[in-house]
Amino acid sequence: MSASKRADLIGRARGLAREIAKFGAVGGLGVLVNLGVFNLLRHTTDLQVVRTSVIATVVAIAFNYVGFRYFTYRDRDKSGRTREMTLFLLFSAVGLVIENGLLYAATYGLGWDSPLQSNIFKFLGIAVATAFRFWSYRTWVFRAIPVPQPATAPAPDAGSPAAGTPGPAARTSARSGHRPKVRAGR
Repeated sequence: MSASKRADLIGRARGLAREIAKFGAVGGLGVLVNLGVFNLLRHTTDLQVVRTSVIATVVAIAFNYVGFRYFTYRDRDKSGRTREMTLFLLFSAVGLVIENGLLYAATYGLGWDSPLQSNIFKFLGIAVATAFRFWSYRTWVFRAIPVPQPATAPAPDAGSPAAGTPGPAARTSARSGHRPKVRAGR
């Protein structure tokens, strides 16, 4: 591997590590918001466990959007806010189903409904949904702005006019009876 490719690979790895750290910081605060609202509602209202979890997840989603847009992905493309918001809400809804589906299965499928059990399965659901959200947000929602590549002229290959032999286009034109177009100055 050449030194420039190695340096590029190291730079990309560092960029990904920074992105994961920022995503983790916002996500960690989002987990605290999610679990805090969940436990507050669970202990102060008569709502069912999964309903309180859904409400807490929605509050955390709103919190996370602000953190992701203005901290984690602040350098990403901002031109299509409607598209961004729509995709964020779509992928967040899928994450909500993943997160609360696990809690639902534990609560109603297995009968594990104590506060400790609910918090454990709420946290496990958050963890699984977070992996999905990281992939979907960075891939579809907060897209990277393409970095312009410097224009470099490709080296002439053996079949190019610059190398002195006719290229594939000229050979095809000769077979079909058409003359290739020649630009002035070439």
